[in-house]
Amino acid sequence: MALLSLKDIGKIYVSENSVAVGIRGINLDFNLGEFVAITGKSGAGKSTLLNILSGMDSYEEGEMYVNGQPTSHYMQSDWEEYRKKYISFIFQDYNIIESFTVLENVELALMHIKDRKERKKKALELIDRVGLRSHIKSRGSKLSGGQKQRTVIARALAKDSPIILADEPTGNLDSATSKEIIDLLHEVSVGKLVIVVTHNYEDFKECATRHIRIYDGGIEADDVIKNVETVDAITNTEETEEKKSKYIKDGFDLGFSIFKSKPRLTFFMCLLMLIGTLVVFVLSAALSNSFKIYQKAKMFEEYNGRVVITHNDGTYITDEELNNLKTKYGLVDYLHIDNVLDIESNTFLFDEIQEYLNAKIVYKKEYGTDVYGRYPEKADECLLYLPISYKPIFGSNELKVSYCTFIQREGQLIKVVGVKYYINNNLTPEVLFTDEGFKTITSSYYYSFASSTVNIEIPSKYYASFNKIEFSSDLGRDEFFIADDAYHKTTHDLTYNLKINGAIQYQKTNPRFEYFDEGKIYNYSFTLDGSKERKTIDSNYIRYGGKTLYLGIDLYNELINKLLENNYTQASLFFKNNNQAKNSISSLKKDGFIVAMSNETYSPNALDTILNSIGSFFGIIGWFLGIVFIGLFINLCTRKSLEAFKNDIGIMRSMGITEKVIKVGTYVRVFLCLIPACIIVFVGSFVFYHIPQTNDIFPYLSLYAYFIILIGILILAYRIAKRQNKRIFNVSVKKAIKGGENHD
Repeated sequence: MALLSLKDIGKIYVSENSVAVGIRGINLDFNLGEFVAITGKSGAGKSTLLNILSGMDSYEEGEMYVNGQPTSHYMQSDWEEYRKKYISFIFQDYNIIESFTVLENVELALMHIKDRKERKKKALELIDRVGLRSHIKSRGSKLSGGQKQRTVIARALAKDSPIILADEPTGNLDSATSKEIIDLLHEVSVGKLVIVVTHNYEDFKECATRHIRIYDGGIEADDVIKNVETVDAITNTEETEEKKSKYIKDGFDLGFSIFKSKPRLTFFMCLLMLIGTLVVFVLSAALSNSFKIYQKAKMFEEYNGRVVITHNDGTYITDEELNNLKTKYGLVDYLHIDNVLDIESNTFLFDEIQEYLNAKIVYKKEYGTDVYGRYPEKADECLLYLPISYKPIFGSNELKVSYCTFIQREGQLIKVVGVKYYINNNLTPEVLFTDEGFKTITSSYYYSFASSTVNIEIPSKYYASFNKIEFSSDLGRDEFFIADDAYHKTTHDLTYNLKINGAIQYQKTNPRFEYFDEGKIYNYSFTLDGSKERKTIDSNYIRYGGKTLYLGIDLYNELINKLLENNYTQASLFFKNNNQAKNSISSLKKDGFIVAMSNETYSPNALDTILNSIGSFFGIIGWFLGIVFIGLFINLCTRKSLEAFKNDIGIMRSMGITEKVIKVGTYVRVFLCLIPACIIVFVGSFVFYHIPQTNDIFPYLSLYAYFIILIGILILAYRIAKRQNKRIFNVSVKKAIKGGENHD
């Protein structure tokens, strides 16, 4: 049984304007051990016959048998397996992969050897055999014609196929080199089927065992020159199906080789991938809020160990109750008037720079030791926690800003004694006070929503009304100051009894628990008596704007507490940690309280969820369309450069490297081009957010957002590689190789 058998084989070429017959009615048998020379005039069909024998071109008539098995039903994968198992092809135009070195070209045919060291050792042995050891690192483009042909022969030997097909292997060589190539082919033909297409039979006369002449697409003569002992057809029962792990590994090796083989093209591709990655980064930053389809909201500002309580019946909580709870539960602290903790932001004004800052007031928070300046020590001192973009404004070693004003307490200056900067510009700036300062600022917050009238009666028969009260840390408990020049002179150097009385209206805001009655207005009167001694204080802390009464901090807090003590029904308890807080919840409920951990969440209402989902949907669609657009742009830019790979891929396909392996290699090459882009963008974004001048250009991206970006650029790379593979495999192997349109 013949190894290859052709029965009435015919090949027809159809173009738009004509139909051409390549070959027709070919009947031939080939066996191992033969050295067949095929001759004929140009256009007779020699190369067409060779392309059909190699499976690189199809036939329209007849049947070709391999080991007695018909091939007319073969799919592309079957022909790939056939070439992989049976065929080594030597081309007239060498078809060496010019961007690969001699060693890489030969190693390409040795991918079946798993061990890389063994693969290299075998390749070097074959390169030695063809006399090219001194050129192993030379790229194919730098070799002479004879050296290229030797490399291709070494590659054919490396594959160790039973069939060697050679199309005009000496057509472009000088006579001396041609003789060397022919002798080399004769040497390696033992035990194999060698079929050579040539215009000059005389060159192969000494080694040919059979001479076939083709004329006008048919067999003119088939002469046996030498009788040789033929070898039976191959009976290979080895499993030929390619294992997934094997072709993936081979694909990785191939992709890496392609990646490094064309430095300029690789650099261009890396540049395009960098542009694509930057676009995905910018899109993700711009649409970062669009990926939050459903997000639970927190009821309170989360502090470790914080529990918020209110009575079951909605009555107010007294300080005595809180002291008892502190003793009973071993609390670290408690905070009665705590609602300021849960206000998202308050406004502070920095007159020196004419800058407003929306910041959150925090309680007992630590920012580490790397603070510019110091932590606050007095009630009218604060530390600012700001995005790094504020660093040029507020300074570092020497703070550029000295004072700020709490807008809800206009007129009272707060000294800025420290600043801590952070990178995440999505966070809300924070202001930290001392414990006493926090309570006072809380009082100021609530007092800012009150409508008040305060009267002062002095024994010397002076009587005044004020609608503005401020505090000053420079005043003692029993001291006050009237910011009005006339009263300042009248009360100069006097000791007197001060009687403060007034009426305040207060409306609750920002309720948290169900017993808070938002909108209810409280009216009450109060009287404060005591012996007060006037004291002139530093004018840096005083703003003369109408009649303002300045009180010491304790007296000021006492006044505001009177405003709140009969209606503020909420308080915060601070345990050592969340676990201790959780363990105390059941006992607190038994004590008659409604209890909530500060990290408890609630779901937004249905309408908000629907609106957020719609916005998120369109945001994600926009993000995806942006990726598709940049993918099309990169494909358009790389279309011409891909032609350089088509020929190389065609050569690989002719060698029997399967479509699966090549496709994996293409994906690997594109993903390798993506790595520098990812490194540049991710490292660049890290630097970008750490520079004050650029920190606030884009919203800071979390790890989740970078995961989204990574998904985006992987989709981008996948689409590019997929389209490239489609263009590579939309033509036959013959057409993919230069000169493949030749019908000779």
